Amino acid sequence: MARLRITPLDGDSPTLRDDCTTLLVNAFANPKRYGAERIRAALSGCDKLYYRQFFVATEGGVLVAVGGVKAADWAANTHILYLSAVVAERRGEGIGRQLLQARLAWITDNFKHGRILVSTGKTRRFVEAGFKEVRHSLVDGRWLMIKRF
Repeated sequence: MARLRITPLDGDSPTLRDDCTTLLVNAFANPKRYGAERIRAALSGCDKLYYRQFFVATEGGVLVAVGGVKAADWAANTHILYLSAVVAERRGEGIGRQLLQARLAWITDNFKHGRILVSTGKTRRFVEAGFKEVRHSLVDGRWLMIKRF
């Protein structure tokens, strides 16, 4: 079996970007909020101040997961984990946790201090990674969670 690799998304690979778009659109299944055009725009590069960085998990050259990190444009030293998905047939194997760890490592390697936010319906993996639930933040089955570093 091929080894799982987690790497930054190569902006010069239109095929991989298209695969990421398809995975995210299908995983979120909400075309009004997470349509292909919005996802493609998010996967595109942008300036360093309001960065977006995506990571892909591949196995044998096949995409199995994608997840992003972006700067909050409304708060200094604040980073947001977003647009994360694992292909349906590979869920439950710990790939999402590995992708989370890769994104957290990238943030702490590139920034001296700050806070990381995520909105999630699955709090356990984030609690295990040092996040805390923001009180009274449950909306539509999702908690807002924060980690300071």
